[in-house]
Amino acid sequence: MTTLEDYLEKNADRIDKVIHRYFGDVHGDLFRASAHLLLAGGKRLRPAVVILAADAVRRGSSDDLIPAALALELTHNFTLIHDDIMDGDVVRRGVPTVHVVWDEPTAILAGDVLYAKAFEFICLSDAGDAAKVRATKMLARTCTEICEGQSMDMAFEKRSDVSELEYLEMVSKKTGVLYGASAAIGGILAGATPVQADALYQFGVNSGVAFQIQDDLIDLFANTEKSGKDRASDIREGKQTLIAIKAREKGLDLAPYRRDLTGAEIDDLIARLEDAGVIDAVRATAVERATVAKEALSILPQSEEKRLLAEIVDYFIDRSF
Repeated sequence: MTTLEDYLEKNADRIDKVIHRYFGDVHGDLFRASAHLLLAGGKRLRPAVVILAADAVRRGSSDDLIPAALALELTHNFTLIHDDIMDGDVVRRGVPTVHVVWDEPTAILAGDVLYAKAFEFICLSDAGDAAKVRATKMLARTCTEICEGQSMDMAFEKRSDVSELEYLEMVSKKTGVLYGASAAIGGILAGATPVQADALYQFGVNSGVAFQIQDDLIDLFANTEKSGKDRASDIREGKQTLIAIKAREKGLDLAPYRRDLTGAEIDDLIARLEDAGVIDAVRATAVERATVAKEALSILPQSEEKRLLAEIVDYFIDRSF
């Protein structure tokens, strides 16, 4: 029986080879900038969801859908480049961010290149034209929702009254829908029925929300070397994460932490949040969404791939980076 760790490692190697084939020897600042984060590595989780969803719907080789899996990774990286500009982050995946290495105009264009390439690679998948049209439409809608989610996230920074419901809507768009599209597109291109495709989409969205909540915790707990990100950047930037919302409900004021923080100050903040029960409440919400995600898979027949999809949800909320 294949372990999830082995599967993800094998899948990441497969996706990395394709990335190096297409982006490993590019020329010119724009195309080097577009390849920068791609070549810095990554867990390739969204491509894994594409392939697992496809194989959960039909048995057989998924090599014909590798271009679609890559399309979802390109979409993810396009959002990272633009997010780093908007957030002013200087480190991603352990390397300087694209706008730091080059400049902001080049980084914007580099993200645009990946956005366009994603649609090209969807069309390169070996599937029927009708399925590719449905997949392309879903990817386009997903990109719109991601932008909407990012806009909501930025607007929330100017507010101090964001509710948990608003936060969950924002992260479902900013993060959840891309996992939803990954699962549904994999299923659609593999011949899923509309009911199966919708179930896969719900699986992906809810697992993506759980993923983002855990990501918010990682931002606070993991050191930069381990996570590849600036530690406690969400707190310093005043982002209305579920941590901030739960803290406000418990009467904790995070405004004094909106500045450069030392490691000791971050550790002190964590202790205060834990004592108030904030961290446990945030983790409970992630677990709840993960449970909903796994329940959505019940419509699919039992298979090794279905098991791995369920396990990937648990991985999303148990990971430490």
